[in-house]
Amino acid sequence: MDQDTEPRQRERYFELLRAQSPAERLRKAAALTQAARWMAEVGIRQRFPNADETEVRVRLAERLYGREVARRLFGAHTALLP
Repeated sequence: MDQDTEPRQRERYFELLRAQSPAERLRKAAALTQAARWMAEVGIRQRFPNADETEVRVRLAERLYGREVARRLFGAHTALLP
């Protein structure tokens, strides 16, 4: 944001953020997180059209949290093979 946004616009953006209540900022952050997860899941489903729900969850966990965490959560799932 610092490189492609004019200083006045950047300051206005921060003013608008500061004017929001903490609860509103939290709701917006949660919505952005949900949108990012949804986009990651859509990308996985496009790349692996035959994946079942478990495989999609495994691949999503790997993408979001890394292979080691996905292995701890799902064990030796075939989606986590090299």
